[in-house]
Amino acid sequence: MKIFKIKGLNRALTIALVTTTILSCSDFLEEENRSSLNPDTFYQTNTHAESALNAIYATTREVFGGFSGGNSSNWHLLEAVTGQSINNSSSNPDLNSLSSLSYNSNLIHARAVWGGTYKLIANANMVITYVPDIFMDEDRQKQILGEAYFLRAWAYFNAVRIWGDIPLLTSPVGTASPDFYAKRTSQSIVYDQIVSDLKFSEESGLAFKDESGRVSIAAVKSLLSKVYLTMAGHPLNKTEHYADAAEKAKEVIDNGGLSLFDTYGEIFLESNENKGEHIFSIQYAPNVSANFESLSFLPAKNITKGGAVGWQTNLPETNFYNSFESGDRRKNNREGWFYTDYFVGGNGALTDLGSPHVFKAFNVANFGSDITAGNGLGDFLNFSVIRFAEVLLIYAEASNEVSGPTTAAIDAIKKLRDRAGLTTATSLSKDLFRELIWKERWHELCYERVTWFDMVRLRKVFNSKTGDFDNFVGHTNLSSNQAFQEKHLLFPIPALEMVNNPNLTQNPGYN
Repeated sequence: MKIFKIKGLNRALTIALVTTTILSCSDFLEEENRSSLNPDTFYQTNTHAESALNAIYATTREVFGGFSGGNSSNWHLLEAVTGQSINNSSSNPDLNSLSSLSYNSNLIHARAVWGGTYKLIANANMVITYVPDIFMDEDRQKQILGEAYFLRAWAYFNAVRIWGDIPLLTSPVGTASPDFYAKRTSQSIVYDQIVSDLKFSEESGLAFKDESGRVSIAAVKSLLSKVYLTMAGHPLNKTEHYADAAEKAKEVIDNGGLSLFDTYGEIFLESNENKGEHIFSIQYAPNVSANFESLSFLPAKNITKGGAVGWQTNLPETNFYNSFESGDRRKNNREGWFYTDYFVGGNGALTDLGSPHVFKAFNVANFGSDITAGNGLGDFLNFSVIRFAEVLLIYAEASNEVSGPTTAAIDAIKKLRDRAGLTTATSLSKDLFRELIWKERWHELCYERVTWFDMVRLRKVFNSKTGDFDNFVGHTNLSSNQAFQEKHLLFPIPALEMVNNPNLTQNPGYN
C-alpha cells in the first residue's frame, strides 16, 4: 500500500483520503474518516471524486479556524499584529507575543496555519492528480478539478504572503519523491502557479454564483483580482498587474449577480450565508462543525442565549474605533462593526459592556437580541473570505493606479460610502483618491483577516491617531507601543518544520 506523506511540512503528514456524504448546502463539508485509502484503488468512481473533493473543503477550516492554544484561534495570526485590536486575556503567551511583536519560530499560530495549509494542498494535489483518470461525467469532472485548483490557489496565496518563499508542491509526495524534503520556491514562481490554477478554474464550467458554499466563478475571478492586486504591490512590484486586477474585478461587478446588503446587520445573518455580497466563505453547519470566531469578540459577561462568556482576545483598539468618520454607520452601536452594550442572556435587560466590542460575526440567531430570544444551539456562522465589498475596493484601487479616479472607480467607492451614510467627493486627485480607498479598506474590511496583508503589500499602516498612513517599518502599533521592523513583513518558518525538513531555511531576523 502506498502511503503519501509530506515530511517537513508541519510534521510527517500522512494524507488519508476520507469518504464523505454529499448533502445539501454546507453539509457537503461533513467529513467521516473511515480509513487510510490507497490512491491506486480509491480513485475509481465519481463518488470517490466527490468524496476526495469534500476532504479539501473540510480542511479549509483547519487553516484559520483551528485552535492555537487557550482562548485563541489560528486566524489571530493575521489580526493580533495589525494594531487595530487588543487582547484582554493573559491566558495565551503565544497570542501575547503576537500582540507585542515579540514572536519567534516557536509561534504556535504559525505552526497551526502552516499545517492546515499544507494538508489542504496535499488533499488538493491528490484530486488534481487522480481525478482526471476516473471514468465519469466530463463536465462534472472538470468542475471538480476547477474547485480543487481554486482551493489550492487560495492555500498557496495565503502561504506566500505569510512566509514569502515556500515549498511549492503540485503533485502527491511519497517517501521516494525528490520533493520529500522540499526546498523553498521563489515567490514569483509561486504566484505564477496561483494564477495558473485560477485560470484553469475560470474555464472549468462552474456556476457564476453558488449558494451552497462551493467555489463559483465569482469566487475565482474575485480571488484572481486580489492576487493581481497583490502582485502589483510589494514585494513583486509588478505594476502591470493593476490593469489585470481592475479587469477581473470589473467582470465580477458587471455580471450583475452580486450586490451589497442594504444594512450591515444583514451581512452576518445565518439566513444570508452564501447570498448577497458573500462570494466565498469557509463553511460551518450543525452536525459538521461550529465556528468559535465570535468567542474572541464576546465580552466576559453573560449576554448570550447559551450563556457563553467571551475570551476578549480581539477587542477594538480605542484609537481605531475612534478613527471612523463622523456619521459612519459602521461605528453605530449594534448596527455596524461594534457594540458597547447588549442584552443580558441574549434578550434581557440592556447592560453596558464598559468598552467597545467587535460586532462583526455576532450571530444573532444563536445569541439572541432585543427582538429574539436566540436559539442557543451553537455558532454556525460562516467564516468570511471574500465579500463583494472587497471586489469594489479592488476595482477602485487598481483602476485608480491605471487611469486615476474614473467615474466607474468613484462609483464603486460611492456604493460603500452610501451604505455607511457618508458623502463621496467626486473631484479628488489620484493621490487623494488612493488614500481614500486605503482608508475605506481599513474601515470596511477590519477584523476579516485582510488588513495585515494590505499592510505588507502596501508597506503602509493606517495611523488611527493621526489619520495618515505611516511607512510599515518604524510604525508603532498603538495597541502595544511596539514598532514594526523589516523582519515583521514575513512570519517565521515554524521551528518544528525546520527540524523535520533540513532543506528549509529561516526568514531573516528570526531564530
